[in-house]
Amino acid sequence: MATIVIMPKQGLMMEEGTITSWLKKEGEAVTVGEPLFEMETDKLTITMDAEASGTLLKIIHPEGDMVPITQPIAVLGQPGEDISVLLGGGAAPAKAAAPAEAVPAQAAEAPAAPAVERAPGERVFSSPRARLRSEENGVDIAAVPGSGPEGLVIERDVNAYMVNKPAVTPLAASLAKAQGVDLSGLTGTGRGGKITTTDLPGAVPVAAPAAQEAPAAVQQMASVQQTRGTHTEKMSGMRKAISRNMLASKETNAQTNHRIKVDMTAAIALRKQYKDLGIKVSYNDIIVRACAKALADMPIVNASVDGDDIMYHDYVNVGTAVSVPGGLIVPVIKDADIVGLSGIAVRSAELIEKARDGKLTDADYHGGTFTVSSLGMFDLDDFVAIINPPESAILAVGKIAKTPVVVTDEVGEDAIVIKSMCALCLSYDHRIIDGAEAAKFLQKVKNYLQNPVLLI
Repeated sequence: MATIVIMPKQGLMMEEGTITSWLKKEGEAVTVGEPLFEMETDKLTITMDAEASGTLLKIIHPEGDMVPITQPIAVLGQPGEDISVLLGGGAAPAKAAAPAEAVPAQAAEAPAAPAVERAPGERVFSSPRARLRSEENGVDIAAVPGSGPEGLVIERDVNAYMVNKPAVTPLAASLAKAQGVDLSGLTGTGRGGKITTTDLPGAVPVAAPAAQEAPAAVQQMASVQQTRGTHTEKMSGMRKAISRNMLASKETNAQTNHRIKVDMTAAIALRKQYKDLGIKVSYNDIIVRACAKALADMPIVNASVDGDDIMYHDYVNVGTAVSVPGGLIVPVIKDADIVGLSGIAVRSAELIEKARDGKLTDADYHGGTFTVSSLGMFDLDDFVAIINPPESAILAVGKIAKTPVVVTDEVGEDAIVIKSMCALCLSYDHRIIDGAEAAKFLQKVKNYLQNPVLLI
């Protein structure tokens, strides 16, 4: 009996996922537990294994499709098994942005259809993705025949229409339509062979009036100006999630920040001691440990806001921002206040490796109460980070740099010495954390870092 493969739900907040690649082709055998496809959620990219054995009879959603959770994306079964009932019963669901776009699977393979004639002013029913696709490529959507329900024009219709139609920029398409210009006989000089406004009959060339007499560099620049343009890429699920979260953070939190500079000399020595013992500990691990200790000392910084309530957490879970292709994720080190520095180092290394391999689970990046974001490796002196909701604070860590510092000895004499300094910036929610409390927290973090024996 055939098995329907669905878009899985990975995380409490996940509503849709994007299929980035199929690891099996239609007609290939699949064994349970074998990698079947890769998908991108709003947090990460992960590889999904097959939950049943059989033959991949049908890929309902190809690579690049964004699919709502629990919706069918493929069918597994026995070779020659009749799955027409499954496909005919609506197994090919709509894309997330346009639920009405469900079409028979064979529509993707249909040949390009000729333009359809519609009466002037006749309303064209089309999906949002179809309209976006047509606008990006300068296609008059009124000329595209629709294969969706009741003649709805869907994205695949636009793609099929463009097979035998010249690509054209939106502006050029608008001008051509207004002037009654037939684009079929024109050759595009734009990016990817697109027809631009300069390719239209009667267009004024961008090049100099006497290009043949102009220097070669000028002629080359004129040619570049004709071909350079703007391209559009759809925002990934991760980027959309980051956008939503950051906007929500700015809109709901009363964010402000405090800064402090820390002498990292003792922390550097501590790291070397661990290294000599064969234990790999990063500066970020030491800072996370210092923050965890300070958070345990000051529960208000570890708290979060829920409406008119303040939620005090009995646990300290510190997230560490990790840059991955396409965005940023924040895996969480659980119980950072009790696992110790070496435990933080081990757990942090595991999470970073899983994050960059796209193997994080939902449990790995949920439940954080505080975040540390380090950009010192990019030679940044300091920066301001945005709070990661529902947390109430985040610490931005700059680079460790040798800096001249004025110090006063026991008899009151000043001297300039070189120290390894690091700038810390605490962004906090002023709704529940007052300025004095934020300053006190930073002082505690500084004290732990400058006296790292307290961290062991």
